[in-house]
Amino acid sequence: MPNSSSLKERPLWLDAAAIALLLTATLKIMANATISPALPALEASFPDDPGAAYLTRFLVSAPSLTVVLVAPLAGLAADRFGRGPLLIAGVLLFALSGSAGAWLPDLVSILGSRLLLGVAVAMTMTAQVALVGDLFAGPRRSAFMGWQTAVINIFGFMFIGFAGYLAGLSPRLPFLVYTLPALLLPLLIVVARREEGRGQAARKGVGDDGASLAPVNWLKPAAFVGLLTMVTVMLFFLMPSQLPYYLHENGFDSASATAVGLGALTLTGGVVALTFKRVSDRIGLAATFALGFLLMGSGFAALGTEAAWPFVIGGAALVGAGYSFVQPSFLLLALQVAPAERRGSVSGIVTTAMFLGQVISPLLLTPFIQTFGFAPVYFGTAVCLAGFAGTAVAAGVLSPLREKLAG
Repeated sequence: MPNSSSLKERPLWLDAAAIALLLTATLKIMANATISPALPALEASFPDDPGAAYLTRFLVSAPSLTVVLVAPLAGLAADRFGRGPLLIAGVLLFALSGSAGAWLPDLVSILGSRLLLGVAVAMTMTAQVALVGDLFAGPRRSAFMGWQTAVINIFGFMFIGFAGYLAGLSPRLPFLVYTLPALLLPLLIVVARREEGRGQAARKGVGDDGASLAPVNWLKPAAFVGLLTMVTVMLFFLMPSQLPYYLHENGFDSASATAVGLGALTLTGGVVALTFKRVSDRIGLAATFALGFLLMGSGFAALGTEAAWPFVIGGAALVGAGYSFVQPSFLLLALQVAPAERRGSVSGIVTTAMFLGQVISPLLLTPFIQTFGFAPVYFGTAVCLAGFAGTAVAAGVLSPLREKLAG
């Protein structure tokens, strides 16, 4: 394996492979959110379609359903055929299927393109996470994960704003935003070439230090990480999926108030994510999990306390700050439990878990809100997250003791 010490010293923002992988990570949020501002006008542009109201609303979540089904298969393909080729193919498919809505003639065909977009997201996200594990190690990997969360938040804010402007001109124009990732292809070729040196060694069972990796029971811990990821994302998605209804029920202008609340969540999360490496290096991964869960829980408790601006903005900001610690921690933990030659498979499990959490959140939690109201559900979520924080602290304390006893 070639010596990469010079590459490790290079700042992430000067590393072509790191830049490409950071920008590729934004495709996850681009997939669903970009067309949201155009939905009312898109529905109105098909007045003769009796199913327009239903189909346009399903356009946003359609890619997530496909990701859930395809990501495990994409993970296997990444381990078998290489992460770089899968990433390039996924970005090409993303640009083609995503932009197809700009010219397809009816909502059914647009829906089909959105389902195909989910296949592209599964390919890109699975390959991207596996490549991060292949190409970066130790503190550099932690730094990358923090930067990735920040970039996703910031670019998500920009994508929605730009798409909103385009939607004001034509409901078809936001679909053209999906062509932008095609500009990454030259950088992705650099990633694929870098993988030839390090990624192929990883798939042959060679670790970051060049040592051979012994077989390990990776499936059970990977499934546990996936389960915890799914539950956390499900709870976090109370914000984008339920906050508009909470604000409307309490007399706010739901459109503008939701923009303010989610803006506070996104921007705070983006800023706090830049501190992830420093925090995780200082207190450890288990304590970082605990801190993130406590911040998220405090945010939901604030939302449940009173429907007033200080609690709405403060609560949203706390949830965003906490999630910016938890999300990269999940990805780091997934890469830690995965043998190098199985990083694609584990990435597929975590990708499926993330999108499955998004899909089931409104399905599972809306009945509780309808039965008990928003405040009890928010407080219940806070208690659940506090329990997760306590479990993370216990795991951080007990793990060294178990290792000492085993030794």
